[in-house]
Amino acid sequence: MVMEPSGYVRSSPRLDATFAALADPTRRAILARLAKGEASVTDLAEPFAMSQPAISKHLKVLERAGLISRGRDAQRRPRRLEARALRDATQWLENYRQFWEAQFGRLDALLLHLQTGEPRTSKSGLKAKSKKARSKKSATKP
Repeated sequence: MVMEPSGYVRSSPRLDATFAALADPTRRAILARLAKGEASVTDLAEPFAMSQPAISKHLKVLERAGLISRGRDAQRRPRRLEARALRDATQWLENYRQFWEAQFGRLDALLLHLQTGEPRTSKSGLKAKSKKARSKKSATKP
């Protein structure tokens, strides 16, 4: 039984397979080569110091993840890049890019405030006040 942390969205098995396939530098190199056009197993194995069966195992991982497909050209079985799985991974990563962009924006505002004394602004554009300043102000009110 797999325990899922509460509050987390479960990722799809396809996305999990995509990231697992991308975790290996050999497989990433194979994808980079296939981005230039289809290639045979022999062509794909050429730059690597490994056996053709080892390359075939990498290709099977990429196929199961939906990152490549196998064609048929007479006796050859050329592989080609399938970009949909990469698009899905990119969309998943985009959410985190937006999150970190917002975090860095807040950090930039804080650094500007600390360096220049210019007031920071909240998301609504109003000047942000520190908790300490707000509590002092409310303590001095009659």
